Amino acid sequence: MTLHSRNMIEKLISFDTTSRLSNLALIDFVEDYLAGHGIAAKRIYNDDQTKANLFATIGPEVEGGVVLSGHTDVVPVDDQDWSSDPFIVDEREGKLFGRGTADMKSFVAIALAYVPEMVKADLKRPIHLALSYDEEVGCIGVGSMIKHMSAHLPRPRAVIVGEPTSMRVINAHKGIRSFMTEVTGLEAHSSQQQLGVNAIVVATKLITFLTDVFEEMKARGDPSGRFEPPHTTVQIGTIHGGTAINIIPHHCSFGWEYRSLPSQDVDEIYHRFLAFSAELDAEMKQTSPGCGIVTRQRALAPGLQVEEGSEAETLALALAEQNETFAVSYGTEAGLFQQAEMSTVICGPGDIAQAHKPDEFVELSQIAACERFVGKLIEVLK
Repeated sequence: MTLHSRNMIEKLISFDTTSRLSNLALIDFVEDYLAGHGIAAKRIYNDDQTKANLFATIGPEVEGGVVLSGHTDVVPVDDQDWSSDPFIVDEREGKLFGRGTADMKSFVAIALAYVPEMVKADLKRPIHLALSYDEEVGCIGVGSMIKHMSAHLPRPRAVIVGEPTSMRVINAHKGIRSFMTEVTGLEAHSSQQQLGVNAIVVATKLITFLTDVFEEMKARGDPSGRFEPPHTTVQIGTIHGGTAINIIPHHCSFGWEYRSLPSQDVDEIYHRFLAFSAELDAEMKQTSPGCGIVTRQRALAPGLQVEEGSEAETLALALAEQNETFAVSYGTEAGLFQQAEMSTVICGPGDIAQAHKPDEFVELSQIAACERFVGKLIEVLK
């Protein structure tokens, strides 16, 4: 079965691959589609086999190929006010609306739609397709696929991660680390505060510490001037705690993250937070040894470091017909590929400003630009 880009986009959008759900129905479809063109694919499952990465090679098993990488999961549509069904593509005013049209199923769909052309071209250097799961919840899935690629794949020339960049070539982005911190205090009557440990008060001290660190990061700034905002950011996203107004709260938890400049030590803020937490933890235990602070990492995605003139950058600029690279503040799987010593850039259709929002869309002009990009890549590798 050969589907052109529009039909393939519609097909991929129709799979509800919200990160809390399985992506296997989509993986089944893609694997069958590739098999129909004589291409074998490799699945790399998660631990409970409810999700999978998919890796496939079109062309010879030799060095110098190009990896086209994309994630298959999308963010939730819960409580969002959509004008149309988010899992049915709706075309309006030169745009395709649907969850994942920008972030980032359109790139994956175009790569798949061009598989028949790749096969027909009898490539001298391969094109590798690398589809991952759980990018949206912290780039969790791609690591096992990268390990497989490092162990079994002849060294590729470049990795192109097709996140929405408006088809601009991105050679740097911030890293992201996210955490959940849980504070356990000691309950008591609110009139007897000397007998208890207020978990919410301790949590607010930790949050104030992070807020002060954020202000420090603003002052330190980014000497390159390429990022917006031009500094490392710190964010507290969720907080839960307490039972009743007249009970000293036993528990408080909060979720937080920071997005660090690629030039910054990715561990700095975390280690400083742990040191401050240890001081508060010791104070709490003076009242009750059952009190304490526990911080668990939820996600880690390294920044993408600038590699001026790298093979991936040179190739992507030529394919996109551009002569300038850019940096972005959001995180992607690109830094993980780079850590595995694969030359990597980001370039894909759609605008990140439309991602994660109701009525997410990609412009048809972006689809056409990405089609030209992939078509030129096939010509380069023939």
